[in-house]
Amino acid sequence: MFMAFVFALNQILSHGFGLFLFAALVPLMRETIAISHWHLALVGALTQIAYLLGALLLGAVGHRIGTAKLSIMTGILTSSLLFSLSVIEEPVVIIALLTILAASAAMSWGTIVEIISRYAQRQHRSTYLATASSGTAWGYAINGGLILLVAPLVGWQASWLFASLYGVFVVCLTCYLLVKLKSEKTERLDKGVSGSNLEPNQNALSFGLLMNTIRHHRVAFFSCLICFLVGFATMPFSNWLNTYLDSLGLSSDLGGYTWAIAGVSGMFAGVLVGKLADKKSHAYSLLSIFSVFFVCILFFLYDAALFAPLAGFGYGLMYFPMWGVVAGWVGQSFGATATMQINGICMVTFGLGGTLGNVIAGYIFELTHSLNLVFVLIAIDAFLLVLLGSWIMWQQKRRLTLFDNIAELA
Repeated sequence: MFMAFVFALNQILSHGFGLFLFAALVPLMRETIAISHWHLALVGALTQIAYLLGALLLGAVGHRIGTAKLSIMTGILTSSLLFSLSVIEEPVVIIALLTILAASAAMSWGTIVEIISRYAQRQHRSTYLATASSGTAWGYAINGGLILLVAPLVGWQASWLFASLYGVFVVCLTCYLLVKLKSEKTERLDKGVSGSNLEPNQNALSFGLLMNTIRHHRVAFFSCLICFLVGFATMPFSNWLNTYLDSLGLSSDLGGYTWAIAGVSGMFAGVLVGKLADKKSHAYSLLSIFSVFFVCILFFLYDAALFAPLAGFGYGLMYFPMWGVVAGWVGQSFGATATMQINGICMVTFGLGGTLGNVIAGYIFELTHSLNLVFVLIAIDAFLLVLLGSWIMWQQKRRLTLFDNIAELA
């Protein structure tokens, strides 16, 4: 689990701090920096585009540079940019740095997927990946601590400085882990024991072959479809939840409690959901978290005031570990490098789904001045995820039954 722990720390750095710390600190930063609403809108648009481009760039060049080197490079880059944000007060420069941080975050997660897929034992792979992906939820929690404890005492600049110093620690720890993994692999090869993930072909896919694989390989296609549907549901949910609660005349504290519960559930969901995928199946794990999310959204639609925290619980349980489970599922059929490339396309489809969901939500709000229909659409999307998870599990059981019958005949 040491590998999963180290990469969870990397997720705190790249996503918890690199992507989400600005959103947490921006109310304090605006007291001393002239950050306008247009600047915030630009940050939202550019970081989303940069994240997608980072995922695509990783699939194109990650296997050429080497994921171990790239993991260290993104860690150093993120730490340096976080330090820069502690001293820079020019909005345009801040936006540029946040854009680079978003691209670096996408590349960082891709390297984590590749390295864990390459070195982790097959029976623990999804547990490690889901644990690492839940590091983002830990970043949420730490951001809350920085807002409550650090920023009021020594200023918002100290929060960025803390994040950068944390990054130096994570980079050093990651270097130690990568050296350790390489040494262990060399020892296994010297003893004539194959690596942990040498079953599938480790070669990278060309872009044309990658797109052809996404279209025609069942696991690759449905992984991207799952990420699209998850993006369509979760991004509008996170962007519009507080606005919806406010439109219902509910206390702003309710939104705070909801996101706190989302973070806590996500913090511990990684290990549990990942173990479920490794012990039962990836389809069973996905169906379970999709079903919980769907039920929680239904309760939320019935009574938002009473069940908003429950919706947050379902969101955290589903969103944070989902990335690790999907990557582990892809890794069962592909080598580590191809898994990284397919996961990059999954991130792109997630972003496209989220963008489409937000555009539709904005149009509905502009047209009706209500968000009720938006959350109904999120519930419908969650139900589609349940149906998709059920179909995948049925197909999996059907295939296993077919193999068993063939074995009996043989």
